[in-house]
Amino acid sequence: MRWSQTFIPTLRDDPADAEAISHKLLVRGGFIRQLAAGSYTMLTLGNRTWLKIANIIREEMNAIGGQEMILPTLHPAEIWKQSGRYDLMGDNLFKLKDRKGMDQVLGMTEEEIFGMLASELSSYRQLPQIWYQMHTKFRDEPRPKSGLLRVREFTMKDSYTLDIDRTGLDTGFEKHRAAYRRIFARMGMKAIDVEASSGAMGGSESVEFIVRSDAGEDWIVTCENCDYRANREKATSALGVVEDGEPGELDRFPTPGLRTIKALAEKHPEIASPERQIKSLVYYLEGEPVVVLLRGDHDLEEQKMLDAMGVGEDIRAAQPEEIEGLLGAQPGSLGAVGVKDLRVVADEALRGRVNMTTGANEDDWHYSGVSVERDIDVSVWADLRTVKAGDRCINCDGSLDLWKGIEVGHIFKLGTKYSEAFGAYVQDEEGNSHPVIMGSYGIGVERAMAAVVESSHDDNGMVWPVPVAPFEVVLTVLRADDETTMTAAMSLYEALAGEGLDVILDDRSERPGVKFADAELVGIPYRITVGPRGVESGVIELTTRDGLETVEVPLGTVVERTTHIVKAAREA
Repeated sequence: MRWSQTFIPTLRDDPADAEAISHKLLVRGGFIRQLAAGSYTMLTLGNRTWLKIANIIREEMNAIGGQEMILPTLHPAEIWKQSGRYDLMGDNLFKLKDRKGMDQVLGMTEEEIFGMLASELSSYRQLPQIWYQMHTKFRDEPRPKSGLLRVREFTMKDSYTLDIDRTGLDTGFEKHRAAYRRIFARMGMKAIDVEASSGAMGGSESVEFIVRSDAGEDWIVTCENCDYRANREKATSALGVVEDGEPGELDRFPTPGLRTIKALAEKHPEIASPERQIKSLVYYLEGEPVVVLLRGDHDLEEQKMLDAMGVGEDIRAAQPEEIEGLLGAQPGSLGAVGVKDLRVVADEALRGRVNMTTGANEDDWHYSGVSVERDIDVSVWADLRTVKAGDRCINCDGSLDLWKGIEVGHIFKLGTKYSEAFGAYVQDEEGNSHPVIMGSYGIGVERAMAAVVESSHDDNGMVWPVPVAPFEVVLTVLRADDETTMTAAMSLYEALAGEGLDVILDDRSERPGVKFADAELVGIPYRITVGPRGVESGVIELTTRDGLETVEVPLGTVVERTTHIVKAAREA
């Protein structure tokens, strides 16, 4: 392929709206163009890399026995209502009506459809199964940003295991965990697997694969001493012992103008240090108000509350006027003592605590001497608090670190939620009927592409690992108008292509500096520079994009040497 005949619209300046490195470089390098917020066109280079990523995923899925299918994107809404996720997904689900007035949705995942297909299985002898597809998904993302990292239209590899029992599910889950490790390693990414929340997907367990990056939106907790690692939405930490003494009497006392944890602690340090206060929050979950209680020095992790309450993404903090209507006071004077008509969700750090201080649900008044389980009617106990850097590990008491990362894959143990909803039952050896046990496993192709760039770039542009590079070698011709030079370049091009390498010939009538800058920007792993002087001397330059190290190679051996380097990098 000749650069002069290929559409590679490189840009010198970053797009004005881009913040993430991958967004800037993929646009500047001519890989993508934005059609609308969260919707991108894959141009020639982008499509070549996209296909290589998709093929790596496909090869590893096939290696564990995956069977590829193609499912519809347009789904009857009734299917999503049957699973309970039509409302659970909230506004993130694209909803529309067809010309007959029937409700339809654009699929953002395929559990419902694969659950329906599983209903055609009848016997344990047909299990286990691994089904997958590589297909377009839609999500009505409220804030598309960071280029390909958060979009409204994307390609996902979603696969599903179907088994007769939990042992089979565990086996399929571990097969996918191992396959995902291989997939991301082949892409050149250092992805680690961490415990995660299953969220609206449901199920008993899930694991995310995370690439460390400041462009990510996931906060990850890891231990400095052991292998504990979890998404902050799932992570927990050890609590230090707090001595409460013997339970005291409930006492109501005035606190004029004291509306914060800090102010109350400073005014009454003997009874209201932050760890001795109960923080009271009011939220609406699926339209229902709940009171949420945490220790005064702890913060709420909203996803933990959603998981504990078994609800989807329909959550919002109550407004001050709503709070006053429910509890009779403004924020800062709130508590749950004596509250009977609202559900109360309390963090486990409050279980068994006595001699605590909390708001009295009257402005400028608080209670001291609160015994949580004596004075408060707790509906649900759960781990609700946000883990912070420096907290102690629950496994080894080491210090916990907190860092940002990009989620590049997610695997779930779904269980029987979807098989039961769609009648997917099989008979065991004794003829007894059981719901099929499912697992779900996803990788976003475009997000993986962006994550590679976030992991592998420098000041000059992208640095693609060989297995996912749009081209493996660029032949940069310094004098395309010189017949001898072009003849030598074409000979090298045909020899490299004949060895099975992806090579592009830069035959443009541009200055050498422009060609070098473009090759570095788009991140082609190896550059062979062909000019009149090199052809005449019989020695030309071979440049490695990672580190921009250049060596002189005899013209007669450059094909052999480059082929050896590239093929070794493919297998690394």
